[in-house]
Amino acid sequence: MYTQNTPVHVKLWHHDFWRLALANLLITMSVYMFIPVLPAWMSAYVGADVSRYAMGVYAIGLFVLGGFCSYLVQRYRRNHVCVISILTMVASSVCLYYLPGLLGNNQSLLPALFITVRFVLGAAFGLAQMVLMSTLVIDTSESFQRTEANHSAAWFGRFSLSLGPLASLLIHHYLGFQEVIWASCACGLVAIVLIQLVDFPFKAPEDGIRVFSTDRFFLVHGSPLFLNLMLCTMVVGIIMTIENEVIFYGMMMAGFLLALLSQRFVFANAELKSEIVSGLVLLCASVLMLMTDNQTAINYIIPVFVGLAIGVIGARFLLFFIKLSKHCQRGTSQSSYFLAWELGLTAGIFIGLGYGDGQKTALLHIALIITVLALLMYQVFTHSWYLKNKNR
Repeated sequence: MYTQNTPVHVKLWHHDFWRLALANLLITMSVYMFIPVLPAWMSAYVGADVSRYAMGVYAIGLFVLGGFCSYLVQRYRRNHVCVISILTMVASSVCLYYLPGLLGNNQSLLPALFITVRFVLGAAFGLAQMVLMSTLVIDTSESFQRTEANHSAAWFGRFSLSLGPLASLLIHHYLGFQEVIWASCACGLVAIVLIQLVDFPFKAPEDGIRVFSTDRFFLVHGSPLFLNLMLCTMVVGIIMTIENEVIFYGMMMAGFLLALLSQRFVFANAELKSEIVSGLVLLCASVLMLMTDNQTAINYIIPVFVGLAIGVIGARFLLFFIKLSKHCQRGTSQSSYFLAWELGLTAGIFIGLGYGDGQKTALLHIALIITVLALLMYQVFTHSWYLKNKNR
């Protein structure tokens, strides 16, 4: 049945939703593939400090175009905005690899160019994700299915946190860094094909739309949730700079699967705060076990705990953001959640890259302090604040 050229889907898991969910997985994978291999590659050209700042500036780029997101998706076709953003991501990845060769003897420009390219990548990825998750996924779902659609599509992005590094480490080991670049680009291009296969009916823009606004960008009154989630993902970012093995990310994926099952069978009727508290306790246990240098625990137990912890924490915080938002702010809540997740993750990576191998213990102490702060903040303030301010 069609009403005003808009397809009506009785079930959520229709072809268009699958395509957009897989597109989310692929574009997120294309970015996360750089986490374990790019810092060392850049360091060989510009040194560890510049490499660290290039990884960190990506997070600043995420925020640059967010304020224009609402204007762009109303002024232009929303799927075209997403596709152009992904194409910019692909072009940035290619430029990153070819810059050293193109500059020849003039390598003094390389640090600034590496930082600029990473900034552009962050800006393009930020806009692509905001349009995809806050507009395209919502537009292909019926109103009564949208919370489930947001929850389900976000899980595809979460799985890419293990799949992206896992794929890049395997490709880098057997083929080399250049092939990691091409694999990242291939993920972006396949995501474009999937988005182009979805039919998005034309929508007339609203009257008096502003060029810059917080709509579809940032949920200002959700700042406590933003800060608390950012602290949680910061710990994961720090751990990812310490562990760089294929087995680690493979077992992290197993942790994500356990998180999915636990939401269905363990936390279905549990107290509301139990998921985040349990997740933070597991994160704390992971950091403490890392301090023991027990290789069996590091290879098998810790990554499962990390995946399980951040899986249940991320899923619950996303629902909190959605329920905190007012009517017509669902897209804004999605973008705020995404920015908190990415900012925390990148901040953790930035902190982790600032410590050498001999300073692992000091880095783990920082991770432990951040985990305890996140737990205290949630227990003492965030949970009760959310209950008083939620709108749904």
